[in-house]
Amino acid sequence: MKASGFPYVIPMLLLSVAFFATPLAVLVGFSFIGSEGATLANYIRFFGDAFNFRVLVNTARLGLETVVGTTLLGVPIALLYWHSGKTTRQVIIFLTLIPMLTSNVVRTFAWIVILGRQGPISETLMALGVTGSPTSLMFTELGLVMAMCQIDLPLIILPLIAILSRTPVQFSEAAQVSGAGPWRIFVTVLLPLMLPGLLAGWILVFASTSSSFVTQAVIGGARNVYVPQLIYREVGTLFDWPMASAIAVVLLLSTGCLLVAMTMISRHRRLVGHA
Repeated sequence: MKASGFPYVIPMLLLSVAFFATPLAVLVGFSFIGSEGATLANYIRFFGDAFNFRVLVNTARLGLETVVGTTLLGVPIALLYWHSGKTTRQVIIFLTLIPMLTSNVVRTFAWIVILGRQGPISETLMALGVTGSPTSLMFTELGLVMAMCQIDLPLIILPLIAILSRTPVQFSEAAQVSGAGPWRIFVTVLLPLMLPGLLAGWILVFASTSSSFVTQAVIGGARNVYVPQLIYREVGTLFDWPMASAIAVVLLLSTGCLLVAMTMISRHRRLVGHA
């Protein structure tokens, strides 16, 4: 008789209930607290303010822009890994993992130097004659997207490498022998193969970018407000914990909806067939 593996899952279930489900239930419960008991007033107040809705849209747009940026950077790196030998692969893995061993706070403050008026980007633009004076990308959405793309790039490279490592390079060579050009090989052969890895990476990058309070606050500045900064304002300045809980639940649900949609797409039978 085959032994059940359920006892081995019990520690994980207990940890999940203690450190995820219970705090989440408390958060949701706080979001319904009002001056006269349970109420939807916090959610009504959030969606009734046009500024809050614009912040929610800005947060989603920042996540999507970072997803596009990391995809444009990550796909060529993953394809280089796929076509390279052992040494180059080790170098790519090393360079991908090293930033993940550094705190997001440290990487964020490094970007202050890079994006500043005396940073390498400003100096390069002046040397090329694009700008006539020092230019700062600090406190701009472009600078924030650049920083987020570098910070979250490993989250899309690693799923792609995991997918391509199981794919023989001969697939590309067979298509080339059949007369397909580089773009046709990429669109009809490589892109369907990489799609499950891309979907996993997009979910991770979007979730990470949407909730990255430190980078948003430091690089984006006060003029670019996103949902995590709203939550911090409600907790740290206004001490309105129920409203902060409601905003956190809205952020969690919006990210969760995207996660469910991406999961359903990744389980489509045509995609599963390619994976």
